[in-house]
Amino acid sequence: MLFVVGCSEQQQYIDNGLVYCSEGDPETFNPQKTVSGTAIDATAKQLYNRLIQIDPETGELLPELAVDWQISADGRQYLFTLRQQVQFHRTDYFQPSRAFNADDVLFSFERWLKRSHPYHQIGGARYPFFQSIDLDHIGLKLVRVADDQVRFELQQPRPNFLAEIATDFAVILSQEYGLSQLAAGTPELLDAKPIGTGPFKLRNYVRNQYIRYDRHNQYWGPLARLDQLVFDITPSASSRVIKLIGGDCDVAALPQISELGTIQSYDDLALDVMPGLNVAYWAFNTNKAPFNDPKVRKALNLAVDKRRILKAVYHNTAVMAKGMLPPISWAYDPNLPAIEHDPAQAKRLLEQANVGPISIDIWAVPVGRIYNPDAMKSAELIQQDLARIGVSANIVSYDWGRFLQLLQLGEYDSVLIGWSADNLDPDNFFSPLLSCSALAYGSNRARWCDPKFDQLMAQARESRDPQQRQLLYSQLEYQLQQQTPLVPLAHASRILGRKRHWQGRMLHISGGIDFSTVGKEAL
Repeated sequence: MLFVVGCSEQQQYIDNGLVYCSEGDPETFNPQKTVSGTAIDATAKQLYNRLIQIDPETGELLPELAVDWQISADGRQYLFTLRQQVQFHRTDYFQPSRAFNADDVLFSFERWLKRSHPYHQIGGARYPFFQSIDLDHIGLKLVRVADDQVRFELQQPRPNFLAEIATDFAVILSQEYGLSQLAAGTPELLDAKPIGTGPFKLRNYVRNQYIRYDRHNQYWGPLARLDQLVFDITPSASSRVIKLIGGDCDVAALPQISELGTIQSYDDLALDVMPGLNVAYWAFNTNKAPFNDPKVRKALNLAVDKRRILKAVYHNTAVMAKGMLPPISWAYDPNLPAIEHDPAQAKRLLEQANVGPISIDIWAVPVGRIYNPDAMKSAELIQQDLARIGVSANIVSYDWGRFLQLLQLGEYDSVLIGWSADNLDPDNFFSPLLSCSALAYGSNRARWCDPKFDQLMAQARESRDPQQRQLLYSQLEYQLQQQTPLVPLAHASRILGRKRHWQGRMLHISGGIDFSTVGKEAL
């Protein structure tokens, strides 16, 4: 494709480049610092690598920056042998003097693990994924064995440890770059002007306009087929589809479900659809009355007609959520009962709770997400359902950046949001969203902490028996239905619109979008 980037800068024409119309700005270029899908899409698989990766088709763990790993008999030590001669990005703002080695692994993991690390406090000491699963509180220690070997030492066995460090959050940073920014007095640039080992490197970023990437020509693996990649930041879903049809973008994120037929009517366009390892949910701020009362939360759950939301918002491209785990999860319990729409029972529960008239703010994600293509429409439908049981609802939204900032303050009544899993382990749907640690670090949107539930999550996470784990996750799902800190709504399909001649796997079963193998094919 031949295209123009930027209207205020000198026009630059790019051949063999792809334009991806994305839904919003990343709030950081370091996946360690966020659980936002928008930021993960823009960073994790474009700019970085991990020690190990998740196979996009099978979910199997495969080598990436580590070529081999050995686990001790007691399950407490992991020895990684590192890939050699892996080069970090060379950019206008950094010229590395050495290849990747064990120092970079220690630097990257110890940043969130050790309070004494020079970068730990940069950006508010927030590493929400790792902190929410208590990976920073398990006595984890890293030992530099050699330039090409690192040993991870755990105090107790952790069966899903490899899956956790294969997520998009566990990226490897450059120690040399980090120390140079520290010496220059600009440590915040480590997260804003990234250096990684991934298939693309950052050229420049203009907020609310675009992100430009160049191919990393010293990449250790197969080179990206694209010379350049551009994220055209287009918050409006209809505008993304218009740009796709008009040729201003090659791939469009999160097309409106109502426009899928329009895309399919064009011979030069195609849709990529795959089952989603995600959940959309409505979380109550359980620290605020009357939402601290389980009867009130159950009543609000019963008031919601989830099947109407599936039809009106998802156009039946999603399945109704009975719990947190989607049907494609190996721990999914098909016998878990669905909480069906029952406004009469909802009214009875509110009468029993004796809380008087209820007014609730519903915060809605302002941009389309994989798990919910139109949170505003979902909020409107819930608002109508609540009115039928005498509950007044006010819908609140902000631009994406402001929304994320205010969400961390926890001053909402409720929020329509969701989660896309980053690995296939079922704990990924529980600890990051519902643990007491996740409450402390911001990813527990229900602001709900139950020590007994925490203990059961830990038991499920640490068990080595898959059947036992499946039983424990079923128990967790049943307990959630009893306590209702949040209402699971839907498990959505992942959908991209694209020009038909662009081929390559962009969507993975878990984690962010990937353009490393995408290229143009003759039709």
